Amino acid sequence: MKLDLLTTLRQQNPVVFNIANFVTVQDVANGLNAVGASPIMSAEVAEADQMIAIAGAVCLNLGTLTTTQVNQMQIVGRLANERQLPIVFDPVAVGAVPYRLQVAQDLLATIQMTVIRGNAGEIAALAGVDWQAKGIDAGNGSGDVVAIAKACAQKYHCVIVLSGPTDVITDGTQVAKVHNGTELFQLHVGSGDLLSSIVAAFTAVQSDAPFDAAQTACLVLAGTGELVAKQFTAPRPGTFAADLIDKLHLVTVSELTEVADYED
Repeated sequence: MKLDLLTTLRQQNPVVFNIANFVTVQDVANGLNAVGASPIMSAEVAEADQMIAIAGAVCLNLGTLTTTQVNQMQIVGRLANERQLPIVFDPVAVGAVPYRLQVAQDLLATIQMTVIRGNAGEIAALAGVDWQAKGIDAGNGSGDVVAIAKACAQKYHCVIVLSGPTDVITDGTQVAKVHNGTELFQLHVGSGDLLSSIVAAFTAVQSDAPFDAAQTACLVLAGTGELVAKQFTAPRPGTFAADLIDKLHLVTVSELTEVADYED
């Protein structure tokens, strides 16, 4: 685990260009800023080329998709591929809504993603594995999540982050697991979107090793959330959200090393 990438991220302050979910855009922007990246959001396709020119990585989020936004994603994805910028794709609710799955498949057919980050239901849907997803939640399934993640990585030739109580990160061959975290992530809408964008930030500073970047990003967010949750005597999702932003700004590599619980 390359936790020193957090120091590199803070030193380089990469720009992460997000086509965002408007429900969670403020959480994502504040979280990226706190961890040491520089967020920028856009809903205007006319400025796509200019945004790509200043970005270190791109995050495409299907959370509140529109036809205009999907068109923007196609153009931004093509431009990012041309300039060899890392792209992180968050296929929100593709396991629950067939239209979203079709949109995701169309994007994946024309854009080479660097990382896909989703919950078990979303990754299973992309891999073509049956799973009972429910809205934005992972839902229920009995499949081997490691095998599902690996199959999805091999299908789309990218790194997969299957997030949940244990995050599974794989490039189709290598597998890492991050066991850190807290149930409060499930009570705060936007935690997954934030993780996707933080993965993008780490790929911006480690573009030649997205598997390493992705697993480090997972540990940074999950470990930070765990540190915050340990201070609570009751589940407080609203307080957790605010305290998480504060701790992302203050957390140190040594703190994360001390609580790190992972397999690679």
